[in-house]
Amino acid sequence: MEIKTITPDEVKSKLENDETLYLVDVREDEEVAEGKIPEAVHIRMGEIPNYLDFFDKENEYIIICKAGGRSYKVCKYLMANGYNNVVNMTGGMLAWTGETKPKHR
Repeated sequence: MEIKTITPDEVKSKLENDETLYLVDVREDEEVAEGKIPEAVHIRMGEIPNYLDFFDKENEYIIICKAGGRSYKVCKYLMANGYNNVVNMTGGMLAWTGETKPKHR
């Protein structure tokens, strides 16, 4: 089961071209508080099993974490549960050069 990947620059370019992307940030609250991609939905990695209904099997989801490791694991988990349209953003937020915004609760 091979995980598809996308670079942060590719994500940024797609956003700049107004493409509809489904971004899911799986980092912890304190990490997201430092800033996240404005279009991303925040669901902590440990909460993903509780949010399977959130994912539509027709949509492609780009999974994001700090460096790419946790997002890879989330992609594997989602694929094992029948969600095959997932992509890991390699390098994670450490490699993101685009806009971020602080998350407010």
